[in-house]
Amino acid sequence: MSTALRKPQILVPVCNRQLGDHPFHVVGKKYIDAVRLAGGLPLVVPNAGPDELEDWLALADGVFLTGSPSNVHPSHFEEDVHDAELPLDPDRDALTLPLIRRATAMGLPLFAICRGFQETNVALGGSLHQAVQEQPGLADHRAPKGLPPQIAYAEQHAVTVLPGGRLHALLGTGPVQVNSLHGQGVNRLAPGLRIEAVAPDGLVEAFSIEPARGFSLCVQWHPEWQAADNPVSMALLQAFGQACRDYRDQVRSLRHDSKTDPET
Repeated sequence: MSTALRKPQILVPVCNRQLGDHPFHVVGKKYIDAVRLAGGLPLVVPNAGPDELEDWLALADGVFLTGSPSNVHPSHFEEDVHDAELPLDPDRDALTLPLIRRATAMGLPLFAICRGFQETNVALGGSLHQAVQEQPGLADHRAPKGLPPQIAYAEQHAVTVLPGGRLHALLGTGPVQVNSLHGQGVNRLAPGLRIEAVAPDGLVEAFSIEPARGFSLCVQWHPEWQAADNPVSMALLQAFGQACRDYRDQVRSLRHDSKTDPET
């Protein structure tokens, strides 16, 4: 395939599971499908230490952070574990938190969902409510247990899109109906983050990274669920995909210029 037609390469960090006697890297198919709907080529990133992180980033035209059953370990925002029965994934934390900081500094396009939304806030200096439903004035944002996916992922409430932001530019000012399956949420918003949408109880549902040179959008709901049939989801994914293509073309242009510059 011609380099000019190469799909943008989008990093998708893994979660970690113990299946029987063996550890596995896993990522939900719906997230891979969403990257493809954005027009990207998904690159699934296994656990990577500092010695590999820059090599992965050198391949990347964007970063896509998925949801997960696990939560960010609260030690990253200086709290103890509130509920020991809830799953954690310290290996994912070790990959994604530095990845977010480097990707943001590089201007890589970033799209984050649910856990990805939460870990972006933590990576940049924010904190989380470990149990949103226990906070005065906040609703229970979890899906009831035992429901089939088509019910659990159904629309649960509206979010209010704030004027002047990235979501406003993509979706307009009207309320957006979203699903809701999270037990944790933003407590202290990290410095430099712009609130893009809020739930009826005031909980942050979307933010962007204002200092970032590239596209950034982080949402608490799950737009990847049946995204092809959801105009809002497709608007978000297409905007992310275009940003990744723009980054790809910019980087390729810079590399071409450095090869043809007689001073190099």
